[in-house]
Amino acid sequence: MTGTTATPAQRAILDHLKRKGATGATDLADQLGVTGMAVRQHLNALEEVGLVAAQDADRSGARGRPSRLWVLTPKADTYFSDAHADLSVELIANVREIFGERGLTRLIEKRTEQQVTAYRNELADASTLRDKVRRLVKLRTDAGYLAEMQSGPDGFVLIENHCPICRAARACTGLCRQELEVFQAALGRDVTIERKDHILAGARRCTYHIRQKVD
Repeated sequence: MTGTTATPAQRAILDHLKRKGATGATDLADQLGVTGMAVRQHLNALEEVGLVAAQDADRSGARGRPSRLWVLTPKADTYFSDAHADLSVELIANVREIFGERGLTRLIEKRTEQQVTAYRNELADASTLRDKVRRLVKLRTDAGYLAEMQSGPDGFVLIENHCPICRAARACTGLCRQELEVFQAALGRDVTIERKDHILAGARRCTYHIRQKVD
């Protein structure tokens, strides 16, 4: 590996760690269909350029040598989209300076209206909540959020493993608040949505619990 350009196999490792979090080398090898020796060589190369780091697994009460888990470093964020981050942050600052907070709020409201219309159109003919969430996952993945869905006993979990507007959202928290409004409008008022994990609050990913309301 030269510079900070990852090979396809190394990029697959970065993608997996982004989606799943801390993972052992053996599990990585199984998931990616390569040998343990090969995955360790890739991990060592990624570690040398500062994209991944090893940490000891929590083995409370367990005997023997601690297991090593691999995680992404902040430097690895350069491999994942942060859509026009510098420009977005600069524009937010300019709007705030010229038009004030009210102007910025109106801009966010307009963006929300456009997203609601687009999402409703995409989900319009979905007949079940499962189908709606699946389509929402695709929309968010297409937008760079590395989204996925998990089924639970009382609904679904929408997982966003990456935030492509993270820097802009830090500069303008209203961008995050409006996401819940967009999801609610797209999925319908007979659904409850609760954000459980939040990247801006220090979590590895954002998660949303989605349930059908019970009369």
